[in-house]
Amino acid sequence: MAATSSSILLSNGTVLIHDEEDHLTPVKADILIAGNKIVKIAPSVAPSSDTIHIDCTGKILSPGFVDTHHHMWQTQLKGRHADDLLLDYMVKGNFVYSMFSPEDVFWGELGGCMESIDAGTTMVVDHAHMNYSAEHSSSALSATVASGIRSYFCYSPVPQAPVASLAPYSFGTNTADWAAEQLADLAANQPFGNGRVRLGVAFDAYYLPKDIVVSLFEKARGLGVKLFTSHYVRGPLGAQSFVDILDSYGLLKDDILLSHASQAKPEDAVKLVAKHAHVSSTPDTELQMAVGTPVCFRPDLHKISSLGIDCHSNNSADLLSQMRLALQSARGTHNQRFIAEGKLPRTVNATAEQAFNLATIMGARAVGMEAEIGSLAVGKLADIVIFDALSPGMICATEHDPVAAIVLHASVRDIEAVIVDGRIQKHKGKLVPVEVENKIMEWPQVAAKLLDSRQRLQDKLEAADMDSAKKAVIELFRIDERIIVDNP
Repeated sequence: MAATSSSILLSNGTVLIHDEEDHLTPVKADILIAGNKIVKIAPSVAPSSDTIHIDCTGKILSPGFVDTHHHMWQTQLKGRHADDLLLDYMVKGNFVYSMFSPEDVFWGELGGCMESIDAGTTMVVDHAHMNYSAEHSSSALSATVASGIRSYFCYSPVPQAPVASLAPYSFGTNTADWAAEQLADLAANQPFGNGRVRLGVAFDAYYLPKDIVVSLFEKARGLGVKLFTSHYVRGPLGAQSFVDILDSYGLLKDDILLSHASQAKPEDAVKLVAKHAHVSSTPDTELQMAVGTPVCFRPDLHKISSLGIDCHSNNSADLLSQMRLALQSARGTHNQRFIAEGKLPRTVNATAEQAFNLATIMGARAVGMEAEIGSLAVGKLADIVIFDALSPGMICATEHDPVAAIVLHASVRDIEAVIVDGRIQKHKGKLVPVEVENKIMEWPQVAAKLLDSRQRLQDKLEAADMDSAKKAVIELFRIDERIIVDNP
């Protein structure tokens, strides 16, 4: 059921409304959508004859979730990283882009976007680092548009290093000429998908000379790029502060979004806050892959934090899980200090409301779209998630605290409908069909394409020498092998 009417009425639901201090109030109300915007929130709204009417009795109406760090193309790699650390993931996940054809990238990207919509994500920052060729990036962008999601498609102007050999595993070099040209072309033609998909830049090549880095950022900003995202992890894998580099180059501004920010220095936090830059925490991968404790509840970083998925090849793509992990890991870390001293904390240090905000209004701020998304208000874009509050998981919780019901009790199965840009993308618990090359495809058809692609990739992976691949990655990142130690 894709909305074809010019208006949609969501009636008699429990609407979560943010105030100016980011506190949430549940209100029994109707929401009227006209085109792609919310035009009215009131106790009772009378629909016109051509309005699509959805009865939301027993439902919670939430802002759509904003995922601020995700590699959307990796769907076919799901299930491979259950017991992997970062270096293992780099070998079996990240660098497998070289085995993806543009067609594989299309289906992986489409599958990733559809999984996110199914989980209530209406806006994603896609760190699109699969740009092995111009065709790979074009395929990913086409799939993003077809999915119906809202996205910052963050293009990498520094192409990935090509894999020169699978056995033994070795890397070659890639020219950036075509990437610079494609970036300029995409910038000139954005936005895509009726305005849903905007162009950003994904950049991790801070090892390049200063003049090249500065020139790239300045050119991209001149082309109209509004968001720049980078991985930033300090510790054994890198002691250098990207915040210091950006600041010393005069590039640290409010359009910077750093993923992870693990072990960020206190001085980093001061600089980021002063420049209104933001960070994206991805608790699932950070906790598993030994890159550091999630920082989203760190006092000096919380106000500029948001949540992301990172790799749905490793974990589920729902921000419900990330909210819960972030909240409870922050509480556990805080509480342990008291326990170690034989004391008990008087109150919790982090709240369910704060966790919910990380995935909604604070995510919107991180991408510079607070005026458009992240909360339910008249004039904002109609990105809305409808939860079934009478489900076995949510029953009774909503009556007491609808925010706690979502953060601590909800699952993907409780998401009954998802609206993106005023269009229904999930209805009655099922994704709506997507249009691919003028053909309407149901999810089972997309799934069949993904399984075929996965098998082709598996055949290629089985021909690769993974032992030499790990050594090649260690050499590529100039990691001192002496710091890699066994568990005691």
